[in-house]
Amino acid sequence: MRQRTERGRSYAQARDNLFISLDSVVEAENDWQFAYLDDETFGALTTAWDRVDAALMGRRSFEGFDEVRRANPDSPVVGFLQRVSRYLVSTTPAEVAWPESTVLSGDVHKQLTQLRQQPGKDILVLGSPTLVRWLLAQDLLDELALIILPIIVGAGPRLFPEASAGDPLTRVGLDLANVKSLNSGALQVSYTPAAR
Repeated sequence: MRQRTERGRSYAQARDNLFISLDSVVEAENDWQFAYLDDETFGALTTAWDRVDAALMGRRSFEGFDEVRRANPDSPVVGFLQRVSRYLVSTTPAEVAWPESTVLSGDVHKQLTQLRQQPGKDILVLGSPTLVRWLLAQDLLDELALIILPIIVGAGPRLFPEASAGDPLTRVGLDLANVKSLNSGALQVSYTPAAR
């Protein structure tokens, strides 16, 4: 299922809105990422936009982008999200105020598997570190793409926190697919899951 076919689509992790610090922090509550957001870095974040026709988000990321939509409707990210199908992954039933958005709840694995098999372009995961970890554990993520910023934040939600007893994401091998050094000092890196 990792390889794209004419009938199906591959499932891609976001290049957009998933900055990560050297110490694995992914939520930028203090806007520490903006010092590195030049034209080149923004371009690295948005290169995937032309290859996708659907966006997948967890609840917190979805609500955050919905707030951006209301406050800044001319934002390029909002423009992108208005052009693609939007999916909110939620463990509990939810209603959304963003018109023409779809909620995936209940048997999310089955719903995502069916979505992946539909004709179309790639699916892009925006933000949503908890969702990213779950997708990796379920073997539903074809590419993990990150912009690694040269900063140690010290505290904050991490993409890969210390594993707990119930965490299914342990010893997941990844193969380096691409790496590019950016003028800001950031690294654009993408990985694909290694064969299990």
